Amino acid sequence: MTTTAISARGLRKSYGDKSVLNGIDLTIPKGSVFALLGPNGAGKTTTVEILSTLVAADAGEARIGGHDLRREAAAVRSLIGVTGQFAALDNLLTAEENLLLMADLRHLPRREGRRRAAELLRRFDLTEAARKPVSTFSGGMRRKLDLAMTLVGDPRIIFLDEPTTGLDPRSRRTMWEIIRDLVVADGVTVLLTTQYLEEADQLADRIAVLDHGRLVAEGTAEELKRIVPGGHIRLRFASLAELDSAAGQFRAAARDPEELTLRIPSDGSIPALRAVLDVLDDAAVQAESLTVHTPDLDDVFLTLTGHGTPDTTAEMAR
Repeated sequence: MTTTAISARGLRKSYGDKSVLNGIDLTIPKGSVFALLGPNGAGKTTTVEILSTLVAADAGEARIGGHDLRREAAAVRSLIGVTGQFAALDNLLTAEENLLLMADLRHLPRREGRRRAAELLRRFDLTEAARKPVSTFSGGMRRKLDLAMTLVGDPRIIFLDEPTTGLDPRSRRTMWEIIRDLVVADGVTVLLTTQYLEEADQLADRIAVLDHGRLVAEGTAEELKRIVPGGHIRLRFASLAELDSAAGQFRAAARDPEELTLRIPSDGSIPALRAVLDVLDDAAVQAESLTVHTPDLDDVFLTLTGHGTPDTTAEMAR
């Protein structure tokens, strides 16, 4: 049995003279959350559309759940669920009716469809609103129902295209909890696209930064933070004499006599931290406190793309 849920090689897509994807490669393990992070126009939605069989790639190949994307599109569709940027709900129907409609489209038996709808309404805390028309729902409720409809067919691989866009911070965090539960409790695989740095940091096992149709970096959040400059170890000492003794051991360190601190450039890794402590031990100097500072995803995005950062949760709250 393969442990890879999604694999893609050399995916390319153009619309007329505009190149949207320029040969991206992806390998996503089963039971994980993988985030595509990038600004508007980076190619995130196009990637989701290709991998979910909605749009054909111009070049490249992919396997979804072990099935070839081109030759076994029907088998791929039976495994996946897709939640787009905009809620695909019928405002004239109730929440329950929307779920039952999806169950019919999935060709579930009537009894199984009703059981599944009731289960999802409970899971998403929508039971009290089950008989209310969707037109009366808040943005957070609509987004939860949209994701619930994606789960009617019990998909093993889920594509979430900017699932929390436009939500307030509380609704966004509720969605994060639901997405985490899908992976932890149900073992599904999630490919998530987002512009929110905090969202990628909170949810993703691995993150790929997409810019102008190219993957410019990939790794865990911590790995990505270590590839940009600015990381350092900050040591605080009890006296100026101890600060001066420590400063003499590190040529590149920045000394602050008022704060009695020493700032040593570092990638924040354990070996780097151990090396600093070994030097202090050899010099018989003891620090009063130690903190490790690494760049955040804002710094990573700015460094890798060179044209600013996508939205953060704090910005959206304003």
